[in-house]
Amino acid sequence: MNNRVETVLEFDKIKKILSEYALSPMAKQLIYDLEPSSDELQVKKLQQETSEGVNILKSGIHMPLEGLRDIRNSLRLAKLGSVLSPKDLLDIASTMRASRLIKALWSEKKPEHCSILDEIIQGLHSFQSIEEKIERAILSEDEIADSASQKLTAIRRQKRVLTQRIREKLESIVNSPQYQKVLQEPIVTVRKDRYVIPVKLEFKGSIPGVVHDQSSSGSTLYIEPMPVLQMNNELRQLETEEKKEIERILREFTLKIQENHDFLSDTLNGLVNLDFIMAKAGYSVDIKGVEPLFNTRGYINIIKGRHPLLKGKVVPIDIFLGDKFSILVITGPNTGGKTVSLKTVGLMALMSQSGLHVPAEEGTQLAVFDEVFADIGDEQSIEQSLSTFSSHLKNIKKIVEKASNNCLVLLDELGAGTDPTEGAALAMAILTYFYEKGSRVIATTHYSELKAFAYSTEGIENASVEFDVRTLSPTYRLTIGIPGKSNAFEIAQRLGLKQGIIDSARGLLAAENLKMEELLRHIEQEKNKAEEEKEELNSLRRQYLKKLEKLEEEREKVRQQHEKILEKAREKARTMLEKVESEAEQIIARLKEVDEKDTKQIRDKAIETTRAWLREAGKSLKGSEGQILETVHQKPDEPLKPGEKVKIAGLDQEGHIISIDEVTKTAQLQVGIMKINVPLKSLIKIFEEKFTGQRSRYTSIAMEKARNVSNQIDLRGLTLDEALLKVDKYLDDAYLAGMSSVYLIHGKGTGVLRQGIQDMLRKKSEVKHFRPGNMDEGGLGVTVVEFK
Repeated sequence: MNNRVETVLEFDKIKKILSEYALSPMAKQLIYDLEPSSDELQVKKLQQETSEGVNILKSGIHMPLEGLRDIRNSLRLAKLGSVLSPKDLLDIASTMRASRLIKALWSEKKPEHCSILDEIIQGLHSFQSIEEKIERAILSEDEIADSASQKLTAIRRQKRVLTQRIREKLESIVNSPQYQKVLQEPIVTVRKDRYVIPVKLEFKGSIPGVVHDQSSSGSTLYIEPMPVLQMNNELRQLETEEKKEIERILREFTLKIQENHDFLSDTLNGLVNLDFIMAKAGYSVDIKGVEPLFNTRGYINIIKGRHPLLKGKVVPIDIFLGDKFSILVITGPNTGGKTVSLKTVGLMALMSQSGLHVPAEEGTQLAVFDEVFADIGDEQSIEQSLSTFSSHLKNIKKIVEKASNNCLVLLDELGAGTDPTEGAALAMAILTYFYEKGSRVIATTHYSELKAFAYSTEGIENASVEFDVRTLSPTYRLTIGIPGKSNAFEIAQRLGLKQGIIDSARGLLAAENLKMEELLRHIEQEKNKAEEEKEELNSLRRQYLKKLEKLEEEREKVRQQHEKILEKAREKARTMLEKVESEAEQIIARLKEVDEKDTKQIRDKAIETTRAWLREAGKSLKGSEGQILETVHQKPDEPLKPGEKVKIAGLDQEGHIISIDEVTKTAQLQVGIMKINVPLKSLIKIFEEKFTGQRSRYTSIAMEKARNVSNQIDLRGLTLDEALLKVDKYLDDAYLAGMSSVYLIHGKGTGVLRQGIQDMLRKKSEVKHFRPGNMDEGGLGVTVVEFK
């Protein structure tokens, strides 16, 4: 469809809206380049892929396309042999991850009847090994991990040691009483990447060394003392080796990308196509679009179609042509919706042949046209000295030259802008030409002659847009088979024009015109009456069906209610048991690691107490799978308080209240070595003596941990070994205290402390997950740990 004439059809606006649904710039470009197809098979394929995307969205499956990046230039550079930057590699890894996640999701949740999407996703490749290596080695666009290679690890370790030696040597100088009077400040600083100390100008010769800089006032010289000169040289050499090693690492990754260039290119194309399809699907869902039925015989039947660009409450239209008639002439007052009807049909034709769903009802049919031509709006041009009539005629001339028996022609205000008699005659001749060509045409006009022409000519039909004379406003409803009225006399009368003038105007009309106006008025009245009766019957039918549905729903609810309640109770019991067993085993495992002699008795007693508690809880829970746990509603004389001993109804377990949440009406209990949250109404107060012996002692220890352990620890300024010892003990305390997450503050620095701590966290069995802090949590200077 290369010769489409568009003057006011807003298909580009639709493409702009559609592009906002795409996540990648490549998919947005596909949308901008979108053109309708005249190939029926291609159109049906485009529609099918959109429908499959809609099914995916409606089934609740979210395609993780957020990681898709525009890596086309990176792939091109890799193919040419250029070394990719860390950012290029991170973008490629992100795209690889998107492909892997989508394939994994599809493998797990692939719905039925998605052959096109299945073919695209099956064509994606997984690069998990390369992806993970890149993400482990490259921390950010500016930072390569120490662990990227053994050599880089060794170089950076040497740098740290040498840097420490240099600083220690310089600090011994600045802290020496011998040099206090020669120093401007007792500090160590850096100039030109060399460690230096600030020396007063008048004592220049007191400290032998190399001058690297001078203060703006000239009173301070920044000198590199001779004792650290060689060490600084060695440090520069290590930095050079570090840069070479980083370049080697990047080159090695680039070679991997180069080797997989074709697979990555295919995967990128597949992901972009998938993004494009899901954008069409998202747009379809938002406009409540449907996939139209297609035919090649030029038949259009739009059911309750809505203009896709109109906002708010839109009056839908029903419009059809191409079966008993191929040309439709729409008449009616201005602002009545004639032009909107034209645009609605034209846009739906272009949308459907571009693979987009249309905002209409199911059953809508559209033809696959070779061309869609439109002459809509006032194209008057002062520069070209074209009148309204001339500009329309110029467009119509182009359309006439290219029209065929399989095209759709939309003409607004046909014949307007010139003498009414001549304009009407020309309009009838143009419509006759298109009819003989076999084209499908929708035209709007105000000429009464065209109403009669459509009525008396085979293959041409009248249509009208309604106007409510009582409110002097259009209803925007389209009626096929009845020509529209101008309503000039009725409007004039409603606006208060003198009746004598209106009667005089009526007398000037020919008798035939008066009879036609009276006939149209009678037909409109009968049609309105019939539609009111039809709507009343439909309303009664809908009410009857709604009552039947409601009765059926209530019966189904009653039938399922008992089983649902029982199943929910059984599932809750099983879940609680599994959670308690899991938490208890983890605590037991941690307690077994305690080697201090003075805690052995407490540990053994706690283990035995926990196991006994689990056995009793298991019997209680498993024995109640077929029953609903009864809730004991207690009405105590006084409210429960923290520290009191209570019994849990239904579980036959006892514990102490740690805290009470009055908002949620729940209490946190210490039951043995574990904490659990239970509703207040399920607790029964016990008036007994407090726990004694080892069990009481252990409970006190656990509660003391919960009160005193902070949710964060500051490790800044510690060596790696000191920090690891401190973190290990802190994690044990926090875990026993029942915390869900903690913050390890290690600072940014060189990254050594962060890397060492994170290596340790990977080996901790109680750690569920850890991550760098968010911007408001401290960023890379903080590691957030979540416990299992």
